[in-house]
Amino acid sequence: MKTRTDTLAGHLAIAGAYTIFGLNIVFCKDIANSAVISPMVLFVLRAVGATALFWVLSLFLPKEPVDKGDFLKIAAASCVGLFIPQMTFLMAITMATSIDTAIMSTLGPIFTMVFAFLFLKEPITGKKAGGVALSFAGVIFLILNSVHEGGASESSPMGIGLLLVNSLSFALYLGLFRPLISKYSVVTFMKWMFLFSLLLSLPFSMKGLLETDFLAIPALVRWEIGYLIFFATFVAYFLIPFGQKQLRPTLVSMYTYLQPIIAAVISIWTGLDVVTWQKCLATVLIVGGVVLVSRSRAAAS
Repeated sequence: MKTRTDTLAGHLAIAGAYTIFGLNIVFCKDIANSAVISPMVLFVLRAVGATALFWVLSLFLPKEPVDKGDFLKIAAASCVGLFIPQMTFLMAITMATSIDTAIMSTLGPIFTMVFAFLFLKEPITGKKAGGVALSFAGVIFLILNSVHEGGASESSPMGIGLLLVNSLSFALYLGLFRPLISKYSVVTFMKWMFLFSLLLSLPFSMKGLLETDFLAIPALVRWEIGYLIFFATFVAYFLIPFGQKQLRPTLVSMYTYLQPIIAAVISIWTGLDVVTWQKCLATVLIVGGVVLVSRSRAAAS
């Protein structure tokens, strides 16, 4: 049975992961704008780095066997929760404006709530629906009242489509694979997840890997890629499954609404934006929605 300490640890883990993702959006846009590395090659670098780090870490922990019947499920989870979401996002940021990218990301919790209801029988209570709606309104309000730079000059239908697939795919992962995630330790689960995603990406990336001039990558972009590999991939994907063990899928997905707040804070800190009553109100709405969802009724056991 989960204690309050477990629940608090879950909240801190997911909040930490999505704070990292908030910075990740900024760096991904900068890397994409530099045009020195393709989205597929960037994904492979992240997969190689995270796979190596999780497998090395597993050497220092007790060996945990995986049921043979679960390998196919983990491979499917890897495709739905890692490969498709990361690839569609990295491709979409070159085809969609910053504001459209931010708005499309707000659909994730709505999709997750529906998938959790369908696959995990999590009830869609008034508090849960109201909380999602409240935070959704807050995020849209924040996006429309913030400065947005980077991305494409205008969004293409392909870019919007990729962002939609991104939200649907990760929401499906959160709603469908929670029982599998809860079955294994974080390190065991993620080392196989990233290995499968790496193997899946190699056939599509070999040409790009051979054509990329890694020595020509600017020093700043190298540091940004290093951040993506270590923090936005290894650390964040260590924290997410830990939080998933403690929190319900819809509540986990609600933390995606941290990302525009982080983006706004960065813009204000760098002088590109200013604090206004609209941003303060939007933050209150977002946090209020998360609190409502956290207090909603769980599925009957």
